[in-house]
Amino acid sequence: MANIKSAKKRVVVNRKRAERNKARSSALKTQMKKANAAIEANSADKDQVVKATIKKIDQAAAKGLIHKNNAANKKSALVKKANA
Repeated sequence: MANIKSAKKRVVVNRKRAERNKARSSALKTQMKKANAAIEANSADKDQVVKATIKKIDQAAAKGLIHKNNAANKKSALVKKANA
């Protein structure tokens, strides 16, 4: 553990951010699974789920959780699968 006050604060802040990022990442993965399940089951609310998933992906990219190109690839693949 660090001795300097600012270094101690960094440790605390980094831990909080890591937990927040982990939660957001997990939520994104869960939403992606829901969307894929809705597409495969051809459910009635498939379009709404896909739209919500795309919003989640955009939010993750805006927060820096995933790269913008990664977000674009995920959205493209999702829409392509939904339209197929």
